Amino acid sequence: MGVSSLAIDAGQTGIKVRSADPWGGTAEWSHPGIRTDLPLIPQLVGVITDAAARDIRVEAVGIGVSGLTEADSDATALLSASTPLGATSITLAHDSITSYLGALGEELGSVVAAGTGVVTLAVGDAEVARIDGWGYIMGDAGSGYWVGREALDAVMRAYDGRGPATALTDAVCADFTDLEHAYIELQSDPARVSRVASYSRVVAELSAHDPVAAGILRRAGRELAHSALTGLRKVGQHDADAPRVRAVGGVFRADRVVEAFEAAVRDAVPGADVRVDSAHPVDGAARLVTLPSHSALTPMLVRACRPA
Repeated sequence: MGVSSLAIDAGQTGIKVRSADPWGGTAEWSHPGIRTDLPLIPQLVGVITDAAARDIRVEAVGIGVSGLTEADSDATALLSASTPLGATSITLAHDSITSYLGALGEELGSVVAAGTGVVTLAVGDAEVARIDGWGYIMGDAGSGYWVGREALDAVMRAYDGRGPATALTDAVCADFTDLEHAYIELQSDPARVSRVASYSRVVAELSAHDPVAAGILRRAGRELAHSALTGLRKVGQHDADAPRVRAVGGVFRADRVVEAFEAAVRDAVPGADVRVDSAHPVDGAARLVTLPSHSALTPMLVRACRPA
């Protein structure tokens, strides 16, 4: 018989929650995405409180969260909030870890998770390396935000005459009455990160007939491949017989991103085992609660347990 658990994947695009009973039954629901510019713990407490209000009762809670820092890693506060659930343990991790566990479990390799933001985690025989995941200001190359930002840049270049005309212009103009003031509106919007990232869907839709949009997606794929390959190199897996590379997240719904990603990885490492995985990071959050102590990822977790 298994362990009853609550798994929470708190990403910027959305928060997915899954409860599981010891007999294999599950229930899933979702919340709006995490705000990394706001304190994380109160947001996670809200998710746990909602689960308790649904009459969920579990033994353990596993949480993967975007933008997690040491200052936010207060598993004790979350354990206290989980009292109504009956949980006796909380395991908290950066979402790079849960994305990895969801895609590769205990196997070695490199996993790129690309949604609104992006982070890559690579695991070797003795090393673990995190690549990017540095947020929309300093990093997140190839992410949904990055794609949306590139789209807006392309529109303004076309508007100025610095770049080619693009069908993206009509899509952006539909959202703003005055294109010259769009940047002011975006800068003042508290939801600007998700709003900019939402243009990634427009880029994918227009890429079949718009060369500018197609080019953005190809560059995104190459950026994501660069992160995956960097991870393999840093953990000594680049020269393995068939190093595993997995790609998860909404950005990989775009065929041109996938094509460019796979081509760039295989060009650098011809024998790589490359797959766009269907696993969701919430699968990894569920695995947190049973991750063995000998795993290379275990030292990167934050755990709190209720006294027996």
